[in-house]
Amino acid sequence: MPGIIDTDVHQTLRNKEDILAFLPKVWHEQYMTHGIGLSNPFPTPIGVNRKDAVPEGGGPAGSDPQFMLKHHVEAYGIEYAILTGGGETGVALIPDLDYGNAIIRAYNDHYMEKWLKADPRFKGSILVNAADPAEAAKEIDRLADHPDMVQVILCSGARTPYGHRFYHPIYEAAERHGLPVALHPGSEGKGMAYPPTPVGYPTRYMEWHNILPLTFMAHINSMVCEGVFEKFPGLMVVAIEGGIAWLPHLMWRMDKNYKALRAQTPWLKKLPSEYIMDHIRLTTQPIEEPGRPGELLQIFHMVNAEKTLMFSSDYPHWDFDNPKVILPPMPREMKARILSGTAYELYGSKLKKPSQAEVSR
Repeated sequence: MPGIIDTDVHQTLRNKEDILAFLPKVWHEQYMTHGIGLSNPFPTPIGVNRKDAVPEGGGPAGSDPQFMLKHHVEAYGIEYAILTGGGETGVALIPDLDYGNAIIRAYNDHYMEKWLKADPRFKGSILVNAADPAEAAKEIDRLADHPDMVQVILCSGARTPYGHRFYHPIYEAAERHGLPVALHPGSEGKGMAYPPTPVGYPTRYMEWHNILPLTFMAHINSMVCEGVFEKFPGLMVVAIEGGIAWLPHLMWRMDKNYKALRAQTPWLKKLPSEYIMDHIRLTTQPIEEPGRPGELLQIFHMVNAEKTLMFSSDYPHWDFDNPKVILPPMPREMKARILSGTAYELYGSKLKKPSQAEVSR
């Protein structure tokens, strides 16, 4: 089996108090009383995490680096696990920018100390507060040179689509340091976010979870049409945990409309789908499961999966995808690209690619 890079692995705090050493004292009482401060209108009846992912010494799933290495990284032969946090970027949806920025910095500092020093197979995402782009850019500048920080990550729940120029300081900083910007779901409809669908709020978690791809469609559509990739030609964006099958429809619709409406986007120099192919990467989880598995491979061909798709498990969450079984039968070269090749290409020199001798063993 080809090597595996898991592009979505969630680490969390063992205890709430863990970040107090990194959080200015002025915020301690607020944090201990209210946490991040995000309300959640969509509780899940089955819990967020796998029951078997609870560490042997106790604590929440995803809170023990050594147990995660044993239970996930080593169990599946994962070469690198890209850590994406536990939803802390949702501070972008609370009113207090200063509190949100302090929380983000504390989480970054805590997990650099506890997780990135624990094992070289753990790689990190710079958590930033998208509601304060100037401070987010400062946080990127502060941490971008860390050898184990491989990308910037934003919550996909937002009050304004990510193509708007309000966010450009984040993209400028990320491009300057050669870091991709990842979007991760979970905050849609929470805090000060707008409803997670254009027609309002769903009733329950299942409805909310089913429709999360809408967020990614909106952000990618916005980023392309607003000319983000013309202004920042080196920027790469990773759509984590949003699925795959929606992308062909979006590209077809954007290309068709561009032919008639291009006067509204005079800065675009090529078809919208070309920007998507060049600048957007998707992760596999939660992979679609059609009744006829061959249809999924057709979707893979439509999105040029050997270029755009990277494996993710979403460990330790309930809808975890096992790398040994989730992919449909496909050409060997495509599978190798999805499991690790594209991630090595995207994250560059911060991931050491194994030698041919190591691969052959």
